[in-house]
Amino acid sequence: MAVTIRPTGKEVHFPPGELIVSKTDLKGRITYANRTFCHIAGYSEAELLGQPHSIIRHPDMPRAVFRLVWDTIAAGREIFGYVKNMARSGDHYWVFAHVTPSFDSAGKIIGYHSNRRTPDPKVIASAIAPLYAQVLKTEQSHVNGKDAVEAGMRALTDFVASQKVSYDELMFALASAA
Repeated sequence: MAVTIRPTGKEVHFPPGELIVSKTDLKGRITYANRTFCHIAGYSEAELLGQPHSIIRHPDMPRAVFRLVWDTIAAGREIFGYVKNMARSGDHYWVFAHVTPSFDSAGKIIGYHSNRRTPDPKVIASAIAPLYAQVLKTEQSHVNGKDAVEAGMRALTDFVASQKVSYDELMFALASAA
C-alpha cells in the first residue's frame, strides 16, 4: 500500500465510550483491527491486516515517542501515551493509548495489543501538542535519522525528568487532570 497521504489539517473524533483496538505481530504488522479502528482510520479490515501499524503515523508525531513505546513493550512492559494518528483521508485524530505486550504460555512475547481512548482536547492543546512540537523540532534539526531520534529521545526524557515523575506518571497525571 504505497500511497502517499497528505495531512488535511482536519481533526476527526470518535465517541468517548468507544475504544480503538488493534493487535500486531512482533514487527508491528497489524493482525487485528476492530470496527472503530477501521472506521476512524478509513480502511477496511482487509486493507489493514498485514500492514505496518505505521500506516496511520502522522508526520507531526516525533519518532522518539515511538522509540519509547517500542523500547518499553519489547522489554515486556506496558506503556500509556498520547498519539496523533492520520486517517486514510489525511484527517487526524488523537488517542490516549495503552500498549501492552502479548505473551504465550511460556512467557515469551508473541505480539502487541493496543487500546486507544478519546483524550481530553484541553490536555492535547495545553500539554501534549506543544511538547511533541518541541521534540519534533529537535528531531528535524538533525540530518541523520538516527541522530534525530536520539536527540528527540533526549529532549523527551529531559522534559519528563524536569517534571520529577516517570513517563507513565506524567501521562496519567495529564489524563487525570482532564
